[in-house]
Amino acid sequence: MHPLAPIYCIVFHGRRRIAAGPLADAVRSSCEQLADRVTETQIFDAETSKPIDVDWRGDADDVVARLQPAETGPPVRGRPRLGVVAREVTLLPRHWEWLAEQPGGASVTLRRLVEQARREGGGDRRRAQESAHRFMTAMAGDESGYEEALRALFANDAARFDTFTATWPEDVREHARALAGPAFDGVA
Repeated sequence: MHPLAPIYCIVFHGRRRIAAGPLADAVRSSCEQLADRVTETQIFDAETSKPIDVDWRGDADDVVARLQPAETGPPVRGRPRLGVVAREVTLLPRHWEWLAEQPGGASVTLRRLVEQARREGGGDRRRAQESAHRFMTAMAGDESGYEEALRALFANDAARFDTFTATWPEDVREHARALAGPAFDGVA
């Protein structure tokens, strides 16, 4: 995701979903709904379920203003910063030889192979499981059937997952099921 792209998030106050949408909109809505109780909320990235920390001091305008990325100053000459991270890769000599023969060299070929693997959906189920697990741990860790629901999630057993989440608070249950859905897609 581009660093300046809006983050789509979901906001819970206790076990009740109170807002969803782009981060700034959801935060503003939360401030308006909850006034001084807004610090009792939990915000999650809607795709990954990673928690999002927000500085709730001040009014809604102050809180939203702090969400905006800082100005970076005038454009810098030279090559644009692409977010490339250099790390060590350990390969056998025959792998290095093959990479050296590819157009664009080793880095271009490795990036192309990684993107191809991502497009083929090899990790969609795993990402859905991880996102659902992260959310369930934060919001339903004390709920009845939590551990059994996790086992069903990682066993790709949608029916058992639904059974063990049936008694959870409605908003938590529905969001957990929505996150887990792709993990069960195509499972017989």
